[in-house]
Amino acid sequence: MTITADVAVIGGGMGGVAAALAAARAGATVVLTEELDRIGGQITTQLVSALDEHPHVEHFGVSASYRQLRDRVRAACGADDNPGGGWVSRLCFPPAVGQEVMEQLLAEHGVQVRLGIAPVAAARHGDTITSVEFDDGSRLTAAVFIDATERGDLLPLSGEEWIVGSEGFDAFAEPYAVPGGPDPQAQQSFTWCALLTYHPEHDTDDPGPAPAGYQRLREHCGLDIAGWDGGVHRYRMFTEGPDGKPPFWTYRRLRTAQPELIVLNWASNDCAGYDPIGDPHGAEQAGRELTAAFIHWLRTEAPREDGGRGYPGLRPAPHEAGTPDGYAAAAYLRESRRLRHDQPVTGHDLLPVPGRARARHLPGSVGVAWYHIDLHERTGHPEPVYQQTAPFTIPAHALTGSVTNLVMGAKNLAATQIAAAAYRVHHGEWAVGEAAGAIAAVACAAGVSARHVVNSPALLATVQHDLVRHGAPLAWIADIPAEDPLFTAAHLLAAYGGLEADLAADLNLRPDDEPGTADAAALAAAATALRRALDLPATAGSDGTWRERAMAALAGLR
Repeated sequence: MTITADVAVIGGGMGGVAAALAAARAGATVVLTEELDRIGGQITTQLVSALDEHPHVEHFGVSASYRQLRDRVRAACGADDNPGGGWVSRLCFPPAVGQEVMEQLLAEHGVQVRLGIAPVAAARHGDTITSVEFDDGSRLTAAVFIDATERGDLLPLSGEEWIVGSEGFDAFAEPYAVPGGPDPQAQQSFTWCALLTYHPEHDTDDPGPAPAGYQRLREHCGLDIAGWDGGVHRYRMFTEGPDGKPPFWTYRRLRTAQPELIVLNWASNDCAGYDPIGDPHGAEQAGRELTAAFIHWLRTEAPREDGGRGYPGLRPAPHEAGTPDGYAAAAYLRESRRLRHDQPVTGHDLLPVPGRARARHLPGSVGVAWYHIDLHERTGHPEPVYQQTAPFTIPAHALTGSVTNLVMGAKNLAATQIAAAAYRVHHGEWAVGEAAGAIAAVACAAGVSARHVVNSPALLATVQHDLVRHGAPLAWIADIPAEDPLFTAAHLLAAYGGLEADLAADLNLRPDDEPGTADAAALAAAATALRRALDLPATAGSDGTWRERAMAALAGLR
């Protein structure tokens, strides 16, 4: 069976769903495939539905489509701001809710979804993919293919160049890269999550036999964890820890209604020393064994507040997990194969810059994200990394490579291991996917390759315009909401350097003030560059507030 679409999105995780929605809303026909039995990735099959986000997420710094996802999740949970009350996130919820919301969004946009099929081969004509074949014997042809798989599976299948693990310090002199040259085995640890409920009335039950490997693995189990500050953070199960830390139980709690529901995603079941990209089956066995050991330790040896040991009333939650045993259907991966590029985004591009509120300006922005550089233990390099960043952007060039109609739509963008550790979280993956979908849609409409879109100033500006018209920010601006008529102009001009003078000092634009000399010059230069890219005639200079100048600068742009 052969299926044809304008855009084929391979992978149904956060990035894949966002890519499919963006391409479909622009009028493209879209088919989304997923190797597992459900879409949703991180928040469904991986069970990580306590969202890792930035501190401004409730007000700005995410797209309208991501906000719609969050709003619908809250509505489905009874309009509760944080249905699970987990302290790691502003929004924690049962995975099934996220799945239902995503399925509704895809259906409303007319996206065809095919589940339970994995790509096994890609046919090429020259430097263009002509079709992708799946393990059920079906074939998918499309003008543009988006790789939104969890491991970057289309990269090797298509013959695109890729990298995994660390590039090494020698490549870009990143402080937290592993010493020397590239190390493909230096991959971050992964977690095989599980959902648990607690039934205190069963705390007198027999906890049962220890799982395989327990005596070997129990030394990894505990509630205390090494902190990013160099100390040890001490936790208790249900009450405040001895040094004031909140309870372990509420860390990633997903439901407060009885029985309460948590996702087990803790240092104790963080599985290091394996290769989930090259040996996924071996990694799965190791990850599941470690999580099983941690659950048994919690049920038998965890210190109780009453002085005893163990909580036999803890139970896996198969129904909520959508699996027979309550464990995740897939590993929570912190990295995948990444597109190899001669100019990837590096850790240097994300770090704070003195005198600036944002990270350094990267030309060609197609979205924003913000999270710290969060590197868990890497094989051969046990020290974790927690490095602060400044609010950063997603440059379009990081999404396409030598295969002309292949676009990166998840954690596989052209970023070093250091930089990718900040892009990888929920809203970052969504933003990458949304940008990929917008690029694909413009490529289809123009009848050109996705790579040509990224390399063409006019077509890239069209992508940027389409994104901001749909409420996707291209820059970090705190005081212009999406419903403000200035939103489109402000983000387009910011993407072309319009905030690179005095306004770089903080995230507020203060659009109704008259700009200073340097800011007025930056705005005028950005307007000239943008109008040139869009093939619009130049405009005469204007006076007045930043808002008035910006709106005049984009006169004629529909």
